[in-house]
Amino acid sequence: MLYTSTRNNKIRVTAAQAIAQGISEEGGLFVPVELPHFSMDTVREMMEMSYIDRAKTVLRTFLTDFSDEELNYCVEGAYRADKFSSPAVAPTVNIGGKENILELWHGPTCAFKDMALQLLPYLMTVSAKKTAEGKTIVILVATSGDTGKAALEGFKDVDKTKILVFYPVDGVSPMQKLQMTTQEGENVAVCAIHGNFDDAQSAVKSIFTNDEIKAELAKKNMMFSSANSINWGRLVPQIVYYFSAYADLCKMGQLQVGEPMNVVVPTGNFGNILAGYYAKHMGLPIQTMVCASNTNNVLTDFLKTGTYDRNRDFYATTSPSMDILISSNLERLLYHMSGESDAAMRGWMTQLAENGKYTVEPEVMAKIQNEFAAGYCDEAAVADTIHKTYTDQNYLCDTHTAVAAQIAAQCRKLIPVQVVKILDEETSIQREFAMIKVMAVDRTTRDEIIQMANIFRANIIDVSRETLTVAIFGDKSKTGALINLLSDFGILEMAKTGTLAIERGRSSIYDDSKLREEYNYGKNVL
Repeated sequence: MLYTSTRNNKIRVTAAQAIAQGISEEGGLFVPVELPHFSMDTVREMMEMSYIDRAKTVLRTFLTDFSDEELNYCVEGAYRADKFSSPAVAPTVNIGGKENILELWHGPTCAFKDMALQLLPYLMTVSAKKTAEGKTIVILVATSGDTGKAALEGFKDVDKTKILVFYPVDGVSPMQKLQMTTQEGENVAVCAIHGNFDDAQSAVKSIFTNDEIKAELAKKNMMFSSANSINWGRLVPQIVYYFSAYADLCKMGQLQVGEPMNVVVPTGNFGNILAGYYAKHMGLPIQTMVCASNTNNVLTDFLKTGTYDRNRDFYATTSPSMDILISSNLERLLYHMSGESDAAMRGWMTQLAENGKYTVEPEVMAKIQNEFAAGYCDEAAVADTIHKTYTDQNYLCDTHTAVAAQIAAQCRKLIPVQVVKILDEETSIQREFAMIKVMAVDRTTRDEIIQMANIFRANIIDVSRETLTVAIFGDKSKTGALINLLSDFGILEMAKTGTLAIERGRSSIYDDSKLREEYNYGKNVL
């Protein structure tokens, strides 16, 4: 198995090189050139395996330059019984009906990051011996809370490594701060910064690509690497627990082998859910992957609009591992979805660095939306979900899991799509409805707005001392033109349906006789 860079697809490195290096020299992230494929027979065999054996089965296909002896050393050392409170390592727990939770908190720091960060030091040690020629590896880590402690614990006193963790001084919980600042180990250090996780992560990436600093390290026989999920060695262990969860569900009788499952993943840096994407494209029957965001919903907005925009308020929430506005691992997904275009990646990442935003092409977005759905919830909804899950199902979930549980509940309320038909403008009637609230503090302004509404055959539906609210129903160009003109007065709020469409004449979305028979009139159609 060889790996390339998202920003230079001519690069080819081994797994050991990718893990030891952490990030490509030009700033790109390493991705596999091709994915292995697992049959349902292999998945069926996993049902009777331990987590350690499941991990070996998956990882062996990615770490092809590791010997069986080296792989055994890594996996058995990482997931041995004294490190995890559950013999299953990552058990799947049914909390009622078809709803199951994958528990990733049984490691030494009680963070899901342990699943990867207990393994990464072993992978790093073996990789360094293969590629780093006896150099000491200096690991730089940015954290929003969980990664810091998990990385420090995983790498403490590991030979030929030093680890430095950067954390936002006001962006982690008191417990997380204590965990990091009291960490034992001769090779560990932490540094608090003024700013948020994105500031820390951006600084770490800039250090990685600084030639001057790298030259200084080389003089001392040292090299940089990372324990964040930008390192492939951190991401690949996460693929394992998707296969493990599916095997557990089949063993529990929740699924039949080959039956698809839906997955809702709380994510900020897009690493966890990306591991699920890789598992799906390795043959695991995942139907829908849902990206669950907290109040920092930059990913949800992107997955719905195609525009990634970090220029927004940053919120410190009760789910700090998701308090991120620059989702590094999204770069890996975009690379795959763009047809492995390193030029496109360089363009988007340059726009993000310079302008804080980028927009992907419609054809790329269509591919992404075919793979992912998305939703988000605020802090009140998180707290309510924790309470409701405990009250109704006698299960106490953490804040990050609560985000996923809330979005899963939202998804269950969605009306299923029963029929889809593309309607063109010539053979259909297309309209949209909009309500626009505009500032109108004086009589002259009010008169102008009323006159403008009359011209567009719009209605004034609400009047206050300082505002007018205009309602308009018409084609997209008409509503757009009115909105554009009203913006000069100062739009305070707007609600818009988007395009509504129906075919002209006797034509119907149910014209197909089979559809008529199966769905009948009156069914919901989206």
